[in-house]
Amino acid sequence: MMATDRRPVALVTGAAGGIGGAIASALGAAGFDIVLTDRDISPLDVLKERLDAVEVRSTAIGYDLTDDHARENFVEAAFAAFGGVDCLVNNAGVSVMSRGDILDVTPESFDRCVAVNLRAQFFLTQAVARRMIGRSSSRRRTIVTVTTVAVDHHVGRVLAEYCISKAGLSHSVQHWAARLDREGIDCYEVRPGMMKTDMTATTRERYDALIASGFVPAARWGDIGEVGRAVALLARGELSYATGQTLHIDGGMRFKVF
Repeated sequence: MMATDRRPVALVTGAAGGIGGAIASALGAAGFDIVLTDRDISPLDVLKERLDAVEVRSTAIGYDLTDDHARENFVEAAFAAFGGVDCLVNNAGVSVMSRGDILDVTPESFDRCVAVNLRAQFFLTQAVARRMIGRSSSRRRTIVTVTTVAVDHHVGRVLAEYCISKAGLSHSVQHWAARLDREGIDCYEVRPGMMKTDMTATTRERYDALIASGFVPAARWGDIGEVGRAVALLARGELSYATGQTLHIDGGMRFKVF
């Protein structure tokens, strides 16, 4: 079946989280059918009901991204759900096991961040890209990888292993973009800034103070819907000639204001 015979399909990892749900909703509004995945499928049911309510076709597939043995079967199921995958959104991620000094980082926390935030994303992208290349399509496909503003010249005192894993993920986008452009696949990076999610819940007061001090030129928290709309813009293929580029959704945090 050629891509023109069906609606575009997006595969969103980490869909049970706030940003993942916002991305899925934005892609649904942009006309995509959605394949949702996360380690635990039960939270996805709520999101699927929300998408069903606005007449967005979706399906949920539980998958632990670090499971090498299940990867090919998962990718096959994702492509079979609606007849293909036109956009992969690498959104899944984990934070540190315990915030603290880099001198106290444990091998367990470091390995967990690298395993989920970098290694798993790399090999899922590889598996999806191979399958995309093996299927004819009349439309360009996209791979959008969500990282963090912490990659962009921000060094935190308590999240070393998280930031290091995300920096590697950020660099991988350039490699994928250089290799896959000739295959009709555009690769992008999206870097969210301060977003109100479960991951930032324990540091809400600290970040409120940083925003009040002018650390964020926009002087506010980001809305996860803004990340979703950015991903949808890229997924629609409207910036194809900008493949390999990074879109900052950070309220200007990357600026050096003086």
